Amino acid sequence: MGQGLWRVARNQQFQQGYIDNNFLSTEHDSNMNHRRHTQGGIDLYQLLKARRGKDEQGFINLEMLPPELSLTILSYLNATDLCLASCVWQNLANDELLWQGLCKSTWGHCSIYNKRHLPGCSYRNLYMVLDEGSLTFNANPHEGIEYFLSRGILDDSPKEIAKFIFYTRTLNWKKLRIYLDERRDVLDELVTLHNFSNQFLPNALREFFRHIHAPEERGEYLETLITKFSHRFCACNPSLARDLGLSPDAVYVLCYSLILLSIDLASPHVKNKMSKREFIRNTRRAAQNISEEFVGHLYDNIYLIGHVAV
Repeated sequence: MGQGLWRVARNQQFQQGYIDNNFLSTEHDSNMNHRRHTQGGIDLYQLLKARRGKDEQGFINLEMLPPELSLTILSYLNATDLCLASCVWQNLANDELLWQGLCKSTWGHCSIYNKRHLPGCSYRNLYMVLDEGSLTFNANPHEGIEYFLSRGILDDSPKEIAKFIFYTRTLNWKKLRIYLDERRDVLDELVTLHNFSNQFLPNALREFFRHIHAPEERGEYLETLITKFSHRFCACNPSLARDLGLSPDAVYVLCYSLILLSIDLASPHVKNKMSKREFIRNTRRAAQNISEEFVGHLYDNIYLIGHVAV
């Protein structure tokens, strides 16, 4: 492939030289022009020439590159590809920094990260344990958390478990919802990890439901989530709450209004969509202290961006 690219670039330079100067440039001059165009960046000509000289048809040997460059290239691989790469470049692909990066990019927080030395475990082995634990959680959340606790991955405290959940994206949201519904102490800690400072209310609610998925039906758990969100939003925006007259109770009412409006505008089964005037009138009946202009901005956000609990 490298030789093909080199020939295409060289032929294009030959054709350009024929048009401009009415004669074909020599291969040496063409190569020099190609090198001038690549000054300030990677010298592609030298790289392609080296590969052509060695008649290499496969991928460039990473062991021939500086270690920093080789590790940078391998850092773009996922765990499966990195394991395959270790069959060819064992020392490079088994580097602890690579596997440490994979662990922390997938599971952002684990109690074991704070320990100076992993007890009898490399980051590659730790990745396998974390992956196994995530699969266990997605089958049974309580067994999954117990798996992490028994292996010292997590400390047995609601705050540590909440941080693990907050910074992990491999957990099944349906299983996570079941777990948080039963572990309200972990849910409390998880809510406090959100920072809604200077965020518009619908956007903050979307972010909240991206981490803590709303139930499919209205019930006690949804009411609990909205109540906790309302208190957290007001705590993160004290000046905004003071200027607009927002209290946790008022935010609670607004959140329910936004959810109902989202369903109304997004559902194909609702033919007569709620108008902006109707939304303002209905919302201000329950939250009289909120200005009409602010409620109107809420409607515009849902109308333009979409559902708050997708």
